[in-house]
Amino acid sequence: MTSVGIHPALQRNNVTVTGDAAGPTIVFAHGFGCSQLSWRHVAPAFEADHRVVLFDHVGAGESDLTAYDRGKYDSLHGYASDVLDILDALDATDVIFVGHSVSAMIGVLAANRRPDLFSHLVLVGPSPRYVDEGEYRGGFSKADIDGLLDALDANYLGWSTQMAPVIMGNPERPDLGEDLTQSFCRTDPTIARHFAHVTFLSDNRRDLAGVSVPTHVIQCTEDVIAPDQVGAYVHGAIAGSTLTTIPTRGHIPLLSGPDILIEAIRRGLQ
Repeated sequence: MTSVGIHPALQRNNVTVTGDAAGPTIVFAHGFGCSQLSWRHVAPAFEADHRVVLFDHVGAGESDLTAYDRGKYDSLHGYASDVLDILDALDATDVIFVGHSVSAMIGVLAANRRPDLFSHLVLVGPSPRYVDEGEYRGGFSKADIDGLLDALDANYLGWSTQMAPVIMGNPERPDLGEDLTQSFCRTDPTIARHFAHVTFLSDNRRDLAGVSVPTHVIQCTEDVIAPDQVGAYVHGAIAGSTLTTIPTRGHIPLLSGPDILIEAIRRGLQ
């Protein structure tokens, strides 16, 4: 894997490009508390026939922390702007965007602004709204989210140690929970706390109706962050989308079931 460090956007987001330079571009975008390393068991499977693009959101991985602007990143639109900057810097078109967790909505926002750049969206464990509201069920009450954010603000590292195994959802495989804990702990705590507030308090339900790019939704089983009804909601709100439920427990199939996720991504692109 070689680092691309010419354009400022590519340096800012620690963009790496591998695979077939002549193939279609596929971009893998990581979720909260993770980095591009979270795709290490998935992305290589696409290198033989795609140009594979990985990056770190600002504040994660090896991104440029000096590029963090609290005003810009006070909504997911700032992260969507970064995605578009990366695609423009790479002269990418007909892009397959695979977004995990919060990056699913970041991809939606980017595709709604520049649908001409995208050929497919693959949304893994997406949630447009985590908080229950009216008849909508996002999986958490407002009190749940307030408590989660208060705990995270008070002791980010302690919160990471406690919550990572719950989010991973595979108690019989404690190594997976430890892997996610270490990923959380490598994220800048100040930026992570802000990103958590932006993520868990966002509401992108109205944005789903504007998606014109072919979309495939991948839902995990026993996902405490984005439960079944949320995946079904996203599928129903995006016209013409398809939905696959994969037999991987928890919210991080990139680590708990990469082979199953690879198959589901390929199936969604057919």
